[in-house]
Amino acid sequence: MSIRDDVDAARRRDPSARSALETALTYPGLHAVWSYRIAHRLWHGGHRFAARVLSQSTRWWTGVEIHPAARIGRRLFIDHGMGVVIGQTAVIGDDVTMYHGVTLGGTTWRPIKRHPTVGDRVLIGANATLLGAITVGSDSVVAAGAVVVASAPAGSLLTGVPATARPRNPGDASVHNWVI
Repeated sequence: MSIRDDVDAARRRDPSARSALETALTYPGLHAVWSYRIAHRLWHGGHRFAARVLSQSTRWWTGVEIHPAARIGRRLFIDHGMGVVIGQTAVIGDDVTMYHGVTLGGTTWRPIKRHPTVGDRVLIGANATLLGAITVGSDSVVAAGAVVVASAPAGSLLTGVPATARPRNPGDASVHNWVI
């Protein structure tokens, strides 16, 4: 995982990203992911208090809260970022894009897998909420404002409250071509 990969991913997915330097310096979603990576290493190195302090400081600074125990793949792009919450047992695949206000939340206080698993190349629209130990399969799109409480297979389009899943248009080459 590299900073260059993250910046390149942001520039590919955001048409307003004008330069690598500007993107690296001004995108709070990138800053949150970079801080998460340090906190994640601290967490798994047994420095849990330091990891939580760093994650909460990052939340204050960026508006993005990522628990240091969450598992996040490569090139996560959080566009705008404000209000994003990623819970402790969440798992996020590679090349995922999420917009502001997204919550990957739990539905129990018991110390079990209680947050969502998101596959590779998933796009999660603004203010979408994914709750519980569900799985959203790779190459899926979660519409803005959707509330997802049940698992969905790969290649799904999830819309509504509660969200229902249906197959995406097979003619679309990339999940990131969808407008949410």
